[in-house]
Amino acid sequence: MSMDNEQLQRAAKDHLWMHFTRHGSYAEADVPVIVRGEGAYIWDSNGKRYLDALAGLFVSQLGHGRTELAEAAAKQAQELAFMPLWSYAHPSAIELADKVASYAPGDLNRVFFTSGGGEAVETAWKLAKNYFKLTGKPMKHKVVSRSIAYHGTTQGALSITGLPLLKQQFEPLVPSTFRVPNTNSYRADEITGGFLDGSDPEAFGRWAADQIAVAIEAEGPDTVAAVFLEPVQNAGGCFPPPPGYFQRVREICDEYDVLLVSDEVICAFGRLGHMFGSERYGYQPDMITCAKGLTSGYAPLGAMIASEKLMEPFLEPGAMFAHGYTFGGHPVSTAVGLRNLELFEEENILEHVRTNEPSFRATLERLKDLPIVGDVRGDGYFYGIELVKDKDTKETFTAEECERLLFGFVSKTLYAEGLYCRADDRGDPVVQLAPPLIADQSHFDEMEQILRVVLDKAYTLL
Repeated sequence: MSMDNEQLQRAAKDHLWMHFTRHGSYAEADVPVIVRGEGAYIWDSNGKRYLDALAGLFVSQLGHGRTELAEAAAKQAQELAFMPLWSYAHPSAIELADKVASYAPGDLNRVFFTSGGGEAVETAWKLAKNYFKLTGKPMKHKVVSRSIAYHGTTQGALSITGLPLLKQQFEPLVPSTFRVPNTNSYRADEITGGFLDGSDPEAFGRWAADQIAVAIEAEGPDTVAAVFLEPVQNAGGCFPPPPGYFQRVREICDEYDVLLVSDEVICAFGRLGHMFGSERYGYQPDMITCAKGLTSGYAPLGAMIASEKLMEPFLEPGAMFAHGYTFGGHPVSTAVGLRNLELFEEENILEHVRTNEPSFRATLERLKDLPIVGDVRGDGYFYGIELVKDKDTKETFTAEECERLLFGFVSKTLYAEGLYCRADDRGDPVVQLAPPLIADQSHFDEMEQILRVVLDKAYTLL
């Protein structure tokens, strides 16, 4: 028997430990309970409709309520509900690995399934260390990543993450990770210490990429195994790469024999209008980590995709990558992933994103006439709107102002007005938008209209 609203609220507050949640904020307020989704919309337990402008959490590529994906899950569960990939295989994992490899750039054709994105990042780091030990370079184990970047919550992935406030309460973490500047062109003057102002994006990109070489040299090239970078950095508010950035990074990695890991947990599977973000920006990684959109959220699944070169040592007699997950490559999840990618092709999802991207950007850029909007940035269906106190000086908010404005007003009011998105202060304060890939101009207009009303009012509260 299903719970009614009152029972749901009581049980949620008494028993459910939600993720990244300030539970004290629900002492007097109701927990938002989402009960249904259809297309680009979700409904709460009171029957109110919201535009899902975050695709759940950068996940629901094909939108909600897709019976094709639900039916694929049910069919697979009836035939084979579970089988691990520990020395055995099953058809849906084999077929999905084949499909993913066919999309992956270059010789990335070995697919290691996980339960989600953090596990994929963890897998990539372990593989990098193991690979170099097997190929005669046992000292290469360190990782370089970018400031403010988020790579996951497991001990290893969290160590690679560049957000100090997310890490402090869990330290000590895995050692041997180091940070370099990110590619926030809007803040180039601050990032470069006044050396560049961002007016020449290519020069800024070259400078930012070169800082990776500086970090490798500082640590010793014989000790650095990998560089982890997102095609568009999520945390901080959607930082696209400047022109030439990844091409220079690839040169640096080749020069120092360091593996380039493209962390595409968010950016893969159409978010940027291509199956993989590395394809959009024209660079060849040694590994790709992915999850989220692989199943459009209809079942949990992630993957690490590796080049043939990285697989070779493990094909030797007696060799083994001693790593795995019980639910990695779950039959139901891989069956859903396979059907999901088939629907991408049948419905021309990538073309839809590329066709509509200019109008999405143009619609959001209309908000730049508001005094609180400093920057609108991103690519594909993945954008961040940076909020500022002063547009001329780019002055940001104090921690107290950010708490009061972003979380005390903007986040709550956007939701109350029927827009589910993300207010984030893990760098400078931003509102992030990443709708399902089926979204069209009507959805873009709805986002802009709600954002305009709420952000305009927010400025008056300063």
